[in-house]
Amino acid sequence: MQLFRRENQIYLAVWGLLFAAPLLSMYIRTVYDANVGFDWREVLILWRHFAIYLLLFLIHNFLLAPLLVYRHKRMAYFAALAVMLVLFTVYECSHKPEGRGQRPPMERAGHRQPPFDEPSVSFDDERPPLPDDAPPLPDKRVPHEIGKADRPLPMVGERDILAAVLLILMFGANLGVKDYFRSRDDRRRLAELERKTLEQQLEYLRYQINPHFFMNTLNNIHALVDIDPEKAKDTILELSKMMRYVLYEGNKQHVPLSREFDFIRHYVTLMQLRYTDKVKITLDLPQLVPEGQIPPLILITFIENAFKHGVSYQRESFISVRAAVDKGRLLFACRNSKAEKPNPEKGGVGLQNVRQRLNLLYDTGYTLKIQDDADVYSVELTLPLKS
Repeated sequence: MQLFRRENQIYLAVWGLLFAAPLLSMYIRTVYDANVGFDWREVLILWRHFAIYLLLFLIHNFLLAPLLVYRHKRMAYFAALAVMLVLFTVYECSHKPEGRGQRPPMERAGHRQPPFDEPSVSFDDERPPLPDDAPPLPDKRVPHEIGKADRPLPMVGERDILAAVLLILMFGANLGVKDYFRSRDDRRRLAELERKTLEQQLEYLRYQINPHFFMNTLNNIHALVDIDPEKAKDTILELSKMMRYVLYEGNKQHVPLSREFDFIRHYVTLMQLRYTDKVKITLDLPQLVPEGQIPPLILITFIENAFKHGVSYQRESFISVRAAVDKGRLLFACRNSKAEKPNPEKGGVGLQNVRQRLNLLYDTGYTLKIQDDADVYSVELTLPLKS
């Protein structure tokens, strides 16, 4: 509706300037020539011609143009356009003002009417009459004028053709403006649809992450209850902090980087309560976190995957998590050893979920490198921070 209103405002401005042009022209003539008065009759004559074009424009804009631009009915449009041009040409030819494309009556009858400042009888008429057997005098008319008086006038004049061409150009401009606003409206609708689709996909992915994460965390607490009840209590406290973050921050589009780092610290602390000293866990996060925002729960999947597949109970293993900020971009790296026996548990989301979220949020503005060697699994992620 807003684009439709803007389109009509453009038409109103153009036609307003066109109808104002005769007034401005007449005013300028009266200013520069004191002998010329303001002639309303001349202005009204021009307005009458403009009104005919305005009427045809309104018919084309509201009836004919939508057939081609919105309904794509080309045959109906061009047929109606041809009928309109024929009717306009017939009207122009039948309403010619006196003297437009016509000769005076005496000249149409084959007689030249002498000018007002010349006498009707010349000195040649005073010559005595010639004998009957005398040869005729030579015709003094220019060769290209001979027979011109007897030639019939065409029905369609040059001005009629120019008027039809002007009408066609006006219709073409109308189609161009209407097609521009239609394309602009289509782009707006497409962008709105893509935005809603993106939001739905992100909501779906976030709702997948939360149950997936809590399922693994509750499994860890279940294992600690039998091994060390005191640690299980501490784990529940850490879990409550994490749940608060997931519940209040997980549904947002972006969260401060400092809160995401705090969430990672709580998660690593919770996991350290479960494992022995055989698992070396290194967490290197900046204490002074610069301002910047990232999507919530975008990094925890890599860390969770490292604990799930990188811990071995038969031999020493390690997990290393590093993060830094450089020139407005987050540099994240996670490395872990690989267990001798892979974990048979398969998550419902994992890396595929993260890739989908990154593609939706950053398109090609991020880099994700995953290297799966024989003994070490490493992930490097670089993405821009939102201001």
